[in-house]
Amino acid sequence: MFLLEAAATADENQVFIDTVEEITNGLEKGFHIPKIVTTLLIAAAIIIVARILIAIIRHTILNFSKRSKKFTFIMAQLVWKLCAALIWIIAIVAVLGVFGIDLTPVLAGLGITGVVLGFALQESISSLFSGIMIALNSPFRVGDWVDIGDISGTVQSMDLMCVTLSSGDNKKITMNNKNVWGNTIVNYSYIEKRRLDMTVTVRYTDNLETAKKVIMELVNSYPEILSDPAPLVEVGSYNDSSISIYVRPWVKPSDYWPVYWRFNADVLDTLRANGLDMPFNQMDVHLIQG
Repeated sequence: MFLLEAAATADENQVFIDTVEEITNGLEKGFHIPKIVTTLLIAAAIIIVARILIAIIRHTILNFSKRSKKFTFIMAQLVWKLCAALIWIIAIVAVLGVFGIDLTPVLAGLGITGVVLGFALQESISSLFSGIMIALNSPFRVGDWVDIGDISGTVQSMDLMCVTLSSGDNKKITMNNKNVWGNTIVNYSYIEKRRLDMTVTVRYTDNLETAKKVIMELVNSYPEILSDPAPLVEVGSYNDSSISIYVRPWVKPSDYWPVYWRFNADVLDTLRANGLDMPFNQMDVHLIQG
């Protein structure tokens, strides 16, 4: 089957070469243009047409992704890069044909070469197909904050082989698509609401109802806190030196860290202003005189 396909491709290549020969001969006779010049002009025209075609496809696909909810920007990037790679392959084959290079021996050797390359490039091929799966399932978008395994960052871009993240301390992290798709992906930006999980400790001598009321008032004083679902402030656990109160308000993903930092900065002063305090671990040592 492969030999028949190779033979058919070789015949098509020969037809293309014969057509180019006719065009160059016509230009040479009609306009007295040297054959090498016409060959170079045709090769340049093929490259220019390929670039224009790629630009048109890119513009069309990216515009479509902006209007579609299911066809994401990452999917659009993957599709147009695949199209660009295919167009460049066709253009290179066409340019080689213009210069009269016979591709039949190359096509005949693709069977063995394909097997060798398959083993050598299996990681790259795996990343390519993993990229297709990522694009189809859309677990994240450009600009989303994600955890991929134990790596966290903002998605900057994705191509045929890798995903690029920007970490919180502005490090560039590049992960191949195989590792991305093979790991657990947690997306913190794709959802509309996110819950803050915070813990406040108070003393055993403090009134728990008063502590819960004070903390709830502090939480409700932040305009970023959502009313639906309602914030939760409840006793969580009894520790060796303190009682833990769990604080569970809901916010928009973009407000998560600002509210988190502000609450931790405000809660100690708020407790102390109301006669409450956060205990710290301490050890009482009793000396017994013999």
